[in-house]
Formats: sequence, structure tokens, C-alpha cells
Amino acid sequence: MTLEPGESVLDMGCGAGSIAIPLAQDGHPVIAADFSPAMLGTLDAGIEYYGLEDRITPLELAWDDDWDLVGPVAKAVDVAFASRSVTTTNLKGALVKLDRTARRRCAVTMVANSSPRYDLHLMNAIGASVTCSNGFVYAFNILIQMGALPQVTYFESPRRDTFDSLEAGVADFSRMLERGNEDKIDRLRDYIAQHMIENPHAGEPGSKGVPQGRYMLDHVRKVRWAFIAWEPVSAPSS
Repeated sequence: MTLEPGESVLDMGCGAGSIAIPLAQDGHPVIAADFSPAMLGTLDAGIEYYGLEDRITPLELAWDDDWDLVGPVAKAVDVAFASRSVTTTNLKGALVKLDRTARRRCAVTMVANSSPRYDLHLMNAIGASVTCSNGFVYAFNILIQMGALPQVTYFESPRRDTFDSLEAGVADFSRMLERGNEDKIDRLRDYIAQHMIENPHAGEPGSKGVPQGRYMLDHVRKVRWAFIAWEPVSAPSS
């Protein structure tokens, strides 16, 4: 995001504060907004734990809310971003809201292949159909239409799914078999049976703090993301 020292930020869709807290620790005033009271409750605990009450301002806010009434005012922060949290049916409206809130820079991170819910390698191996997301393409085109000059960078994030038995693995991965793929359950079981290996980190905390299972698959699940950044095109309100 090319943040400069001390710049203020809006973290829209902040969740439990995985980005907001490190930014605040690095000296940035943060408006941490999310639609979920539960997430904001976890964020509040993190704010108290790290002593960041003077750096983070929690805000219950959804994309579809009227930001003129409940959102941050126009040009309230230097940088406004939404990391993997643009969940709305009005994509242009969301981009416009970020644009009008930032003085210097805006950014969004959006999935650039299949949903993070899917293991694309596994789905292809068992012949299951997967719909890839083109939301980042729409976002780019909308920004061009708005008069912005968006910059796009791609990166991949690795994920390891662990489980304690073959049947537990089948039960977990079967959540991916939807929208016409329900008949692939036997292929799924065969694939997991052939590709499950011992997890050398079994019992250690996983990405969500839950102990890792005894087994994992012999490939790393990768999710590709598009990081789109632009300079705001909306004018300050008079």
C-alpha cells in the first residue's frame, strides 16, 4: 500500500484486526470497520491486549450502509483499503465509497481464480467443475470507467488443510462438492486416500488457532489474489 509514516487508514472489513492491529502498532491511526459485531468484539479484545485504544477506532459498518449517515466522512483518511473483504452486490458502490474516503490512495485485494473455499488442484484432479471469480476484472474496469489508473499485482497465499482420519478429511473436503459436483464423493475419497500424508506439525496451532490434524494432503492449496491500488479520483467535499 506504500504507506508513509503516520498515515491514517481505513481497514474496511477488518475482521478481528489481523491487519489493523499491526498497522496501529506501526504508528498508523486506524478506523477498523466491519459489519460483524462478533468480529468487532474480538477486535476490541485485541485492542485492549495490545494497548491500542488511542490508535484504533472500531466502527460497525457494512458496504451497503449509507456511509453519509454512519460511515467515515469524505477524505477522512490518507489510505482506504479492503483486504479480501469486498462482499457486496454493488461493487461500483463499494469502490466509490473507498475512493471518496481516502485522500491519497485506495486498495482492494480480491480473489483472482477460484473461491478460497475450494482446493483447485483437488477439484481438477477429481474432475469437478469450479467457477472462477472475475470480480477483480470487473473492479479494474469499473475503476477505469471512474477515471482512475489502477495498478494490479498478483500473489498467492498457501493453505494447508489438516484432518485426523480419512473419513474426517472426506467430511471436510466434501463441502467443496456443490453445484453439480455432489456425485464426485467417491472420487474425492479415493483421491484423499491416495494423497494423504502424515502432518509433521500435528497438534500445533493452525492458522485459526485450532490444533492441526494428524494428516494433510501432499500438495499445498494455493489461492491467487489480485491487489488493485489506485489514487482517489473523487474531489474533496466543499
